[in-house]
Formats: sequence, structure tokens, C-alpha cells
Amino acid sequence: MTAEPVKAAHQWPVPPQDGYTVDDLFTLPGLPPHTELIDGILVFASPQRDFHTIVIDMLVTGLRRTAPAEVKVRREMTVVLDRRNGPEPDVSVVRAEAVTSRSVTRFQAADVLLAVEVVSPDSEARDHESKPQKYAAAGIQHFWLVEMAGADEHPVVRVYELDPVTKSYALTGIHHDRLKTGVPFTVDIDITGEALDAL
Repeated sequence: MTAEPVKAAHQWPVPPQDGYTVDDLFTLPGLPPHTELIDGILVFASPQRDFHTIVIDMLVTGLRRTAPAEVKVRREMTVVLDRRNGPEPDVSVVRAEAVTSRSVTRFQAADVLLAVEVVSPDSEARDHESKPQKYAAAGIQHFWLVEMAGADEHPVVRVYELDPVTKSYALTGIHHDRLKTGVPFTVDIDITGEALDAL
């Protein structure tokens, strides 16, 4: 008696020799939600912690409260940096004219004014190293990195601005209780543990 071969529950795509492109990201069937493309490699998201989702909600709500009419705030949308990189920032501020219809699935880097990453254990290296470098190289003017801190697990937001000389991000502030900045527009968001608890 021979054993029956075990059938895989899911057939994973075999990557092309030169890696995937952004076009593949949008045409491959059956990719999990929130799949990103980094250096031609598909990156799948792990289940998110409560901290991750409520901080995104807090930032989206806070940004929309003061956003001028010429920009839109979006969560978890692909940003096309080049043909081999299509990351999905947790929050993006984009030019309003880039939202051409309700069917939009991606934005071009030139239309993004701010990219925000809320760090998760599985994304820590990408959020600290590769994504900021790629966002800066693509010319995205502002980048925020959000991490959990303290006994009350409140967010700490590091705010960066693109240095046009070095084409890299310069740290302009670290915010623990209140996120106040004048760029890309006036922002004032309560980011205390109590504010998170209220969500």
C-alpha cells in the first residue's frame, strides 16, 4: 500500500527569475490582502495587533481633522515607488487629484506627501531600514515612524523630513504625548495611552 501524495492547501506562485514587478502585484490571483512588493519580492502581512489598528485609526482621524482640501488621507494603499517596489504604508497623505475614482488601487510616489509606518514585530527591519530609504529615494517629502512605548503601550511618533541635499530623511521631532507639527500641514493629535484607550 502506498501513501497518497499530500495536496497543498494553496499553490504559491513561483517567482520569476528577475523578481516580481508592480504589475504582477496587481494581477497575480489569490494574493493575501495587504501584500507588498519590496525589491521584487512579495511580502505578506502577519495578523496585526490591536495597537497597530487603533494607532492607524487615531492617525487617520487626526490627520483628516486638519487636512486641507487639496490632500486626502488614506490607509493601507499601495504606493508605486518604481517597477520593483510597491509598499503599502499604513497611512498616506496624497494629493487630492490622485484620487481619480473609487476604483483606485494605488498611488504614485509623486502624489504622496507623507508616508506613515506603524511598526509591528514582523515589519520592524523593513519599517526602520528599507522602507524609509526607498520612500526618500522616491522623493516622498515626509515620513513618520510609529512605535509602541511605555507601560501604557502608547505610541511614540518619530517625524522625518526629506533633506534635498542628501536625499535622505532628517529627524525633526520625537512625539510622546501630543503629535504637533506644521508639515505637511498643521497637525495636532493626542497620542497618549488614554487617547488610545478611548478608541
